Amino acid sequence: MNLAPPASPDTTLPKHRLRVRGLQSAHARPFDLQLDGGECVVLMGRSGSGKTVLLRLIADLDPGSGHVTLDGCPREAMPAPAWRRQVIYQAAEPAWWAPTVREHLPAPDSPQTLQGIARLGLGPALLDADLTRLSTGERQRFALLRSLAQRPAVLLLDEPTAALDAASTQACEALLRDELARGLAVLWVTHSPEQAQRVGHRRIVLDRAPA
Repeated sequence: MNLAPPASPDTTLPKHRLRVRGLQSAHARPFDLQLDGGECVVLMGRSGSGKTVLLRLIADLDPGSGHVTLDGCPREAMPAPAWRRQVIYQAAEPAWWAPTVREHLPAPDSPQTLQGIARLGLGPALLDADLTRLSTGERQRFALLRSLAQRPAVLLLDEPTAALDAASTQACEALLRDELARGLAVLWVTHSPEQAQRVGHRRIVLDRAPA
């Protein structure tokens, strides 16, 4: 994947580094990983192999054991909400807790947000639409904007384009390439070998479910 340089030094994120060692639970075997800022690692494997479980373990959403650090800081040294703002897990069908998209974005009318909305083929009027009236694909794209608006160090993506057509998928991939160029680290679950080839710097395959 060819990554464009960041637009300006002001938009460049620090080169964060995630380290995972011996992370496991009753539903996932021990796992080791290192992920650097600006890197996209693709996670693949058949259904039930533990891809979603692994992402949730890294985000500290499910109980488990092992060691996870961000820039050398142990996860347990940070309050859970602070960790989850730095290491964001985005489900394939993310949860929403307010009636409209606007209420989930820190700066819904900022030029950056409006530019992102346009890049993903969405309309600004959808910011105030009832979320239950939006399509799954529209919610997926807005969820990506919501995640990026938090300026995380690491983004854990669980099939973020599963409900999208080819054009919308390409738009999301292009937006994430820009974020990678600025220093974001991404762990991306996909079932598509073609997408894995387009977006991934490395590929990890989980080939079997835990016993």
